[in-house]
Amino acid sequence: MEGFDDPGTYYSSNFAQEDTPNDQINLQAIKKQFKEFIRQYHTDNFNYKYRDNLKRNYNLRQYYLEVNIEDVGSFDENLADKLYKQPTDHLMLFEEAAKEVADELTAPRPEGEEKVEDIQIMLSSDANPSDLRSLRSEVVSRLAKIPGIVISASGIKAKATKISIQCRTCSDIIPNLPVKPGLEGYLLPRKCNTEQAGRPKCPMDPYFIMPDKCHCVDFQILKLQELPDGIPQGEIPRHITMYCDRYLCERVVPGNRVQVLGIFCIKKINRASRKEGREKALTGVRTSYMRVVGIQLDSEGLGSSACSIISSEEENTFRRLSALPNIYDKIATSIAPSIYGFEDIKRAIACLLFGGSRKRLPDGLTRRGDINILLLGDPGTAKSQLLKFVEKVSPIAVYTSGKGSSAAGLTASVMRDPATRNFVMEGGAMVLADGGVVCIDEFDKMREDDRVAIHEAMEQQTISIAKAGITTTLNSRCSVLAAANSIFGRWDETKGEENIDFLPTILSRFDMIFIVKDEHDKKRDMTLAKHIMGVHMNAGETAKDSKDGELSLEFIKKYINYCRRHCGPRLNHDAAEKLKRRYVMMRTGTNQHDKECDKKSSIPITVRQLEAVIRISESLAKMQLQPFATETHVDEALRLFKVSTLDAAMSGNLSGAEGFITEEDHEMLVRVEKQLKRRFAIGTQVSQSVIVQDFVQQQYPEGAILKVIQAMIRRGQLQHRMQRKLLYRIS
Repeated sequence: MEGFDDPGTYYSSNFAQEDTPNDQINLQAIKKQFKEFIRQYHTDNFNYKYRDNLKRNYNLRQYYLEVNIEDVGSFDENLADKLYKQPTDHLMLFEEAAKEVADELTAPRPEGEEKVEDIQIMLSSDANPSDLRSLRSEVVSRLAKIPGIVISASGIKAKATKISIQCRTCSDIIPNLPVKPGLEGYLLPRKCNTEQAGRPKCPMDPYFIMPDKCHCVDFQILKLQELPDGIPQGEIPRHITMYCDRYLCERVVPGNRVQVLGIFCIKKINRASRKEGREKALTGVRTSYMRVVGIQLDSEGLGSSACSIISSEEENTFRRLSALPNIYDKIATSIAPSIYGFEDIKRAIACLLFGGSRKRLPDGLTRRGDINILLLGDPGTAKSQLLKFVEKVSPIAVYTSGKGSSAAGLTASVMRDPATRNFVMEGGAMVLADGGVVCIDEFDKMREDDRVAIHEAMEQQTISIAKAGITTTLNSRCSVLAAANSIFGRWDETKGEENIDFLPTILSRFDMIFIVKDEHDKKRDMTLAKHIMGVHMNAGETAKDSKDGELSLEFIKKYINYCRRHCGPRLNHDAAEKLKRRYVMMRTGTNQHDKECDKKSSIPITVRQLEAVIRISESLAKMQLQPFATETHVDEALRLFKVSTLDAAMSGNLSGAEGFITEEDHEMLVRVEKQLKRRFAIGTQVSQSVIVQDFVQQQYPEGAILKVIQAMIRRGQLQHRMQRKLLYRIS
C-alpha cells in the first residue's frame, strides 16, 4: 500500500501526454468552425458577404476582415459565446482560419507573392454599450463595448509579435519567440542553456534582441473619456487607455465620439519611484486598459446613445409635429419654461439648437452652419439658467465658466506622456463639443488672450495647433452660447459703449447679440414675482399641469437630433432675392416707408451679418423639416436679427464694433487718436480730465474722446498708472 501513499503515483506523465493532444484537437475543431463560417455564412439572397469581402480586401492589399458577432451567433451560438468569454485565444484562431481561407480564395497568386499575409479580424456588435464605470474585475479578459470621446492619440509605434534573441557569449540564437498581444512584453531568460564542452558557463542575463530578425506591427495608444451624459453630478470624468494595432491605427482623432469593442485587459504597474517608497509598490496590483478589436466612429458627431436610437413610431411623430403651423412657437415656449419672458431670446436659442447647414465649397473652403449667440447685460436675469438648460437639451453640450477656462482648456493642449515621454495632444471643450454646443458663462471674466484663442474656432470651426513639433488641425464644429456682464456690474445707460469690454473681432463673430436689462416695471414685476412663487411652490410635482403645447426635455432632445441628422435646407430663389434686397437697403440705410437716406442713422452691416441671417433662416426651415428656406423664414430671421444685434447697435451699445459705425464717426475717431499720439510724448503721464477739456474746447464730442481712450487702453497704447487720479501713460 506504500505506492498509494506516494503522491508521485497520481502525478504521472501519462496525464500530461493525454491532455496535450485533446487540447490540440479541440483548437483545430474550433478553427475549422471559423473557416466554415467564413466560407458558408450568407444572407437571405445567398450573399456570401464574408467570403467575398475577404477576397476583395486581399486583392486590394487591405489585409483585414470586419465581422459582426451577431452573424457568428446566428451561425453557431457556442462559437460566439467563446468569442465573448475567451476572446484572446479564439481571436487568434479566427485570424489563422481567415488566413487559410484567404490562401484558398486567392490561389493561384502572381509570382513573388507565394507567402500569404496575416489577416486581422475586426469585430463589431449591435449590442447596447455598457458604461465605463461598470467595468469591474469580473470583465477582465472578456469582450466589452463602451462609448466615449477620444481625447488624445499617440503617434504610430512598432511592437514585435515574434522576436529572435542571441546570447552575447556563445552566439546561440533562439528564433521566433512569440510575444503576447497588447501592452504585454516578453521576459528574456536569465540563463543561457547551451552547454559546450571545455567552455565556461555563460554569465547571467546574456541574451539580447536581434531587431532585424523581429516581426513587428504598428500600434497606437488612445485615451478614451466617458461621455458627459454618464458622469454623475460632482464626479470627475474617467479615462481608460486603449491599444490599437495594425489597421485600427489612425482611424480616429481627438474629439471623435466612438463606440469601442475590445478586450478588457490588465497590465503590470510600473515600479514605484524611490520617493514613494517600496512599501507602496504592491505585488499583484494591476492597472486596466482596453485592447481594441473594433471601433465605430460617429462621423456626424451626434453619437449620444440616449437620443440617437429613434424608433419608427417616434419618426412618424416627428414628421407630424414638423407639419404643424405653430411648431416654431411650440419649441420656443418649451425652452426653459420655468424662466419667465425672454420670448425672442428663447426663439434665438431654438435656432441655435437646430443650426443652419454647413456647406463645403468646390474650392475646398467651408461655410459654418452653427449659430453663435451672446447674452450681455445685468446680473440676476437668468442668463446662466438659460445656458444650463441648453446644456441639458442639446444632444452634445459642454458647459464651462470663463474664469476657470484657459485657452488650452477651450481649444487643445500639447502635453508630455509620463510613460513614453512623447508629446501627445488632448482636445479641449470646443473639440469635445464637436457637433454640439459650448456654453461659456462669465464670458467677460476671461482673459483677453484666452478669448482671442477661440476666434478661429468660432468662425472657421477648426483649431490649429503648432507646438512642440506637432502641427495639426482639429475640428470644432460647435455653436457658442456665451453670457457676460457689463464692466460696471449693472448696465449703465449713460455710459453707452463703455459697458462692453469686448474687442470688435470677437463681437462680429456672434450672429445675435442680446442686451438683457433688468428694467423696473410694476406690472411686469408683479407678473414675474407671481411666476417665481408658482415655480417654488410647485417644485417637485409632476408636469401634469404644464402649459398646453410644452414639449418634454427628452422629446426636444430627440427631435433636435433627428432634424440635425436628416435635414440640410438651403435658401430658395425667392428668399435669396428678398434677402439680397433687404441687405442692400440695410447697408444704405434706406427703408421701404422712408426713402430719405440719413447717413448719420445708417448702421451698415457686413457680410458676416448677412451670413448670420442666412443661417437663422435655414435653422427655421430645419425645425419644420423643409428642404428650402422660404420668404417667411427670411422675414423671421431678419426680425430676430433686428431685435438683437441691430437694436443693440442702433442704441449705441455696440458702436465701435465691426460694421456698426458710420464712416463719418470713424473718420472723427481716427482724427482724435492721431492728435492724441502727436500731442504727448512716449512715457508722459496726463490726467484724463485735462485731455477731455482740451478736446471739448476744439468742438469734439466728449463721448468720442472717451471711446478713443478706451480703445487705446484695450490695445495697450495707454496704461493705467494711478486709478484714482485717472492718469494714463502713452506707450
